[in-house]
Amino acid sequence: MKNKSKSTGVAAELTSNNIKLRLAVQYAVNILSHLKEIPTRFQLRKWFKSGLMQDAEVTIRIVDEVEGRRYNRDFRGKDYATNVLTFVYEETLPLSGDIVLCAAIIEKEANQQHKNLLAHYAHLTVHSALHLQGYLHESQEDSAIMEQLETKIITSLGFDNPYQE
Repeated sequence: MKNKSKSTGVAAELTSNNIKLRLAVQYAVNILSHLKEIPTRFQLRKWFKSGLMQDAEVTIRIVDEVEGRRYNRDFRGKDYATNVLTFVYEETLPLSGDIVLCAAIIEKEANQQHKNLLAHYAHLTVHSALHLQGYLHESQEDSAIMEQLETKIITSLGFDNPYQE
């Protein structure tokens, strides 16, 4: 998918009620017992939809570190768990993809960065919605565009700027 070099003026479109999201949420069984807080399906839907500018069909799977590491190794060739992975399937409408959120890494990052855990989940969920639509952060310019858009969306949801120290 090509990077979308769009200005943040596009963020105005994000509030459209006409966007349709078909969402499945999966919670890996072995993570539920030891985590302090996991977002609900309702929260994930709200956050993901806030980052959408077009219709989408998505599965969000919240996994443990072992499963997260396996996905990152098998699909990206990197042998460690990462906070979020976005898998985009074909450039069709509606958009289609899978999102993997690694609960242990997200919780660890939130603690290290002194962030509210649900705010960090919200940020990574919005981040993945933008990736699904082709936004990338491979260059400084692309990163700046994506970060500005993420900040606008996250703060509109009532959370602090995720990039502010």
